Amino acid sequence: MKGNYSQITKNILITIALTGAVVIAATSPYFLVNLARAFIKNKKYGGSKNNERKIIRSLQNLRKSNLIILKDMGDGNFTVKLTQKGRGKVEEINFEKLEIKKQDTWDKKWRIVIFDIPENRKAARDALRFKIKELKFYQLQKSVFVCPYPCEKEILFLCEFFEIFPCPDSGYYKHFVFIIVFCNFFCLG
Repeated sequence: MKGNYSQITKNILITIALTGAVVIAATSPYFLVNLARAFIKNKKYGGSKNNERKIIRSLQNLRKSNLIILKDMGDGNFTVKLTQKGRGKVEEINFEKLEIKKQDTWDKKWRIVIFDIPENRKAARDALRFKIKELKFYQLQKSVFVCPYPCEKEILFLCEFFEIFPCPDSGYYKHFVFIIVFCNFFCLG
């Protein structure tokens, strides 16, 4: 993610993204302090003044960077929402944190990811390949990877992130990404 954002800042962005908006009563000039206290109640930061100051600083920086917007509701309440730029940052954070969860016991199914992305989308294709390798998939061919764990949601997220999806107007797929799940089998001589 471009820019060095602290874990607190990332958690604030994700919390706002998950809740859609945060509404805070702004009955005093200490609005950001009240907002920071609300985050402390719902998170793992504890009630220390140091953490409160970090959260306030993060909120101020998020507002200054146009990642969040503070909207006066007119009734003494304020709403904190993500801007379009803020939603983009949340996607970047989710992209960074993406991982394939390993199962305790293997379900004996392999997931094969096959993709065909044209040359004019080479950057997206290479980025997808790089991220799939980073997720510890096994590469069989240049655009064929296997994984022993469920990964459908993660692959769909990557397709959305890299804007790799079918072109509905044309009646055919400009790019395709298949996920095939099959059970182990052996061919004995």
